[in-house]
Amino acid sequence: MSDLSAIDHGQEAGFGDFVQLLKPRVMSLVVFTAMVGLIVAPVHVHPFVAFTAILFIALGGGASGALNMWYDADIDRVMRRTASRPIPSGKVSEGEALGLGLALSGLSCLMLGLASNWFAGAFLGFTIFFYVVVYTMWLKRSTPQNIVIGGAAGAFPPMIGWAVATGGVSVESLLMFALIFMWTPPHFWALALFMKDDYSKAGVPMLTVTHGRKATRRHILVYTLLLAPFALALALTSVGGPVTLVAALVLNLMFIRGAIRIARRDEDQAEMDGYKAEKAFFRFSLAYLFLHFGALLVEASLVPFGLGGW
Repeated sequence: MSDLSAIDHGQEAGFGDFVQLLKPRVMSLVVFTAMVGLIVAPVHVHPFVAFTAILFIALGGGASGALNMWYDADIDRVMRRTASRPIPSGKVSEGEALGLGLALSGLSCLMLGLASNWFAGAFLGFTIFFYVVVYTMWLKRSTPQNIVIGGAAGAFPPMIGWAVATGGVSVESLLMFALIFMWTPPHFWALALFMKDDYSKAGVPMLTVTHGRKATRRHILVYTLLLAPFALALALTSVGGPVTLVAALVLNLMFIRGAIRIARRDEDQAEMDGYKAEKAFFRFSLAYLFLHFGALLVEASLVPFGLGGW
């Protein structure tokens, strides 16, 4: 019956609807961090190989998004933030989303292996499996640690990019992973604070639902404090340098200041001003990650001129 939803609504899916299935906003983060991991790696990669590798990593990220929307169609219909997605809105059927996700998963892993190396291709396959099976099917609906553990899926792309260039893993790629992994909980918990009752209505055990908003605010501060050392450690590795270190110091001081502000607020105060501090923290968290990885790119571009790196 669910596969007839597009017909029931009298709408035909357009190209843009299938693009939305791939979660383009999330894909942009996947592409950017994977590209940085590839570029800052110590092994030169031919531009054509690099381009095709990033393309297939993007397709793998899109496949994960389509499979996530297929499995989560029931809760997407309940939540305001996701009710307009292609499946809940009746533009794409669940079967179409499943077929697209499976096809792109196989294609992206196979082609990444052929274009670069089989370790990178297998790593991409593991990442898709982790996001769809471990996070979406298991953790998301069973534990408030869903974002904490499941955040690993979004942290793997720079390691995949590094693996494309080197065929392996290193301290540098692990620290890039750690940066995203530790960033993910405060980023999503801030969103949960001002999304009101969406998660409770959908039956998703987000921390705001299981432990309350006051505890969530404390958790945001704790994870933000734990994040800073990983950012500074990455700046001190072979891919870092003065630019990255300055960026890490400034960005983390600003991030910690925002987390302290959130931790000191109560719900009455937040609701009265429309959750301004929480929304500002969420927006800055996006800039925080892009600027961190952008600093790594700037550092790498300065190295040939003897200006970047240690």
